[in-house]
Parts: sequence; C-alpha cells; structure tokens
Amino acid sequence: MSEPRADGGETIVYDGECAFCRKQVERIRGWDRAERFAYLPRQSPDLETRFPQLAQADLASGMRLVEPDGTVLVGADAVHGIARRLPGWRYLAWLYRVPGLRWLARRAYGWIAANRYKLAGSCDDGACDLPAGEGREDVSARNPGS
Repeated sequence: MSEPRADGGETIVYDGECAFCRKQVERIRGWDRAERFAYLPRQSPDLETRFPQLAQADLASGMRLVEPDGTVLVGADAVHGIARRLPGWRYLAWLYRVPGLRWLARRAYGWIAANRYKLAGSCDDGACDLPAGEGREDVSARNPGS
C-alpha cells in the first residue's frame, strides 16, 4: 500500500477517451456537492508517479477509486465505494452486500467496460478531457507537487 494522499481525499481515475465514462464522471460530480473526490483521466502523464500502485494495472478494465490510504477499488467495487460516500446514494449502497448482487454487479460492470465505446461512441477528437468545472479543482491542480 502507498502513502496516504496529502489532501486526504479520494481520487476517481477514469478513461478520459471514453464518452460514456466522461458522462458518468460528470454525473458523479453533480452528486458530489461536498467535492469529496478528485478526478483524473487514466491518460494523465503523471498518473503512475502520483499513484505508483496503478503502474502495472490494466486501466482499460474499469474505473478506479483511490482511497486516502492508497487502497484501490476497481470497477463495480469502485462504483460501490463512490456510492457509499455520496448523499442519497449511500442509503442504497448496502444492496452491494446482498448475496449474489456483488457478483451480478461485477459481471454487469465488466460487460459495460468492455462495450463502453459502443455504448456512447469513441472519442478521437482530443476533446476527452473532463473540464474542472466551476468551483471544482482537477486533481492535477489540487496536488501540483505530488
């Protein structure tokens, strides 16, 4: 496990070249009124420097949630971790513990991840970076010295 992040927050690592993924991150940002999460496309040049635990990961397999202690949640587990922290969604997050639903969520997430470009089209025009948005910092701006 790596050192905790200096700012103590969680980082969502997503596929910045995927329109479907960017749309989901935009939704999370809308629900993240407390600005609990930082957002970082997996294509960021400093990703492996900032999060060395991701250096050998197959980042194409799904979203990552990097917790303050360096723990990395992947795919459906990351979605569950995000939901547990969002108002309104944390009350539904317990469903992930119902026998069989975690297995089903992981299978569904795997299918979505494998078909994400088909679901929303690909991004070949260079416009894949998620804008920081009003009042929200992108993780690269939040931790410039990391």
